[in-house]
Amino acid sequence: MSNVSYYTAEGLKKLKEELEHLKSVMRPKASADIAEARDKGDLSENAEYDAAKEAQGMLEMRIAKMEETYSNARLIDESQLDTSKVLVLSKVKIKNQANGMEMNYTLVAESEADLKTGKISVTSPIGKGLLGKSVGQTAEITVPNGTLTFEILEISRD
Repeated sequence: MSNVSYYTAEGLKKLKEELEHLKSVMRPKASADIAEARDKGDLSENAEYDAAKEAQGMLEMRIAKMEETYSNARLIDESQLDTSKVLVLSKVKIKNQANGMEMNYTLVAESEADLKTGKISVTSPIGKGLLGKSVGQTAEITVPNGTLTFEILEISRD
């Protein structure tokens, strides 16, 4: 069963660059580490060799997972997105009804989420609660601390 995930052009480029780095830089380094540890003597009692082999196994697992993610990645055509509702890649200005604080977020795929830059995942509680809402509507979102109510003030795209 494939897990399709949607990316911006920037996010897809980062994913591809990271995958290429793992394959072209980290994979040869892991092989070199194993060869160096192998040269240190008896493999049955060589903890450095065991650690290098385990690190290589973890790296290969990570590469396989990233290759699967990349093969199931789809590029989002931002020009085709509806701006009347909150969707992936929507820039949303919301107001917390409890304290009146206004916040701006961009809803992105889980792998691109970065709260420092105002990018929240569509799979996060707030992201899920905002999806499909229009300007003027309120969203009641259950978070670990209770329920928050946000009013959608503005929806836009870059």
